Amino acid sequence: MSELSDVSLLRRLQPAVALVLVVAAIGTPLWLVLVTAAKSQSEALQPDLSLPSKWHLLENLGQVWADGKVLQASLGSLLVVVPSVVGVLLFGSMAAWILARRSSRINAVLYALAISGIVLPPAVVTVVLLLRQLGLAGTAVGMIGVYMGIYMSTVIFFVTGFVRTIPVSLEEAAQLDGASPFRVFWLVVLPLLRPVLATATILVCLYVWNDVFYAFFVIGGRLDTLPLNLFRVASAGLYLNNWHLIFAYVILMSLPLVVVFAVAQRKIISGITSGAVK
Repeated sequence: MSELSDVSLLRRLQPAVALVLVVAAIGTPLWLVLVTAAKSQSEALQPDLSLPSKWHLLENLGQVWADGKVLQASLGSLLVVVPSVVGVLLFGSMAAWILARRSSRINAVLYALAISGIVLPPAVVTVVLLLRQLGLAGTAVGMIGVYMGIYMSTVIFFVTGFVRTIPVSLEEAAQLDGASPFRVFWLVVLPLLRPVLATATILVCLYVWNDVFYAFFVIGGRLDTLPLNLFRVASAGLYLNNWHLIFAYVILMSLPLVVVFAVAQRKIISGITSGAVK
């Protein structure tokens, strides 16, 4: 009897233990960033989890905003991120709709090729050389094309499975009313894809907004983005060993992602709820 009670107790404790581990794994780095950004320069020389003797968070954020060219870098990031995310979601969902609705060997091969980008990393040298031949190296248009090509596989993979759960009768009813394929997709299919597109938006925004590697090779110093600017100024005299300013910059850089996550999360919940009601 005692063994059964022990097993029952362990089962009850498992969710609580898992929650504590998740909170510790996620909360500890966030706490480190917050308290370090709120410390003075001398206290932040050795970043730790201790509270600052006096909070300088607003002061540090203001200094970073004024001296770190955050506004200019934010505009550069938006110039690249917004068209990349909108383009990859739109064209990826269109391709996923066609691949999900037309069953043939050719489409099966095309689907396999389309999602192969998830596991096959792009050749950076080849991409840069191709952009140079096209005259797009060092431009925002070239960077947008690179991001769309990299993350198109992710969107197609997510959306294709979701499209297969949508009843074909909805599309057939629109076609009987005289709607063209484009109108069927735009008015019938696309609104139903909001939950999965919200998920894809979070993932793609997270990757593109924080990307340093591809942006460094494609646009280099010709266009300021937040990660590139942080990489550059962290090595300069202004931020050298100034961990309080580096972490303050990280906070400013992360705020737009928090907003996107909050909005997209509400869309996911509302989409699931509306689907359950229907």
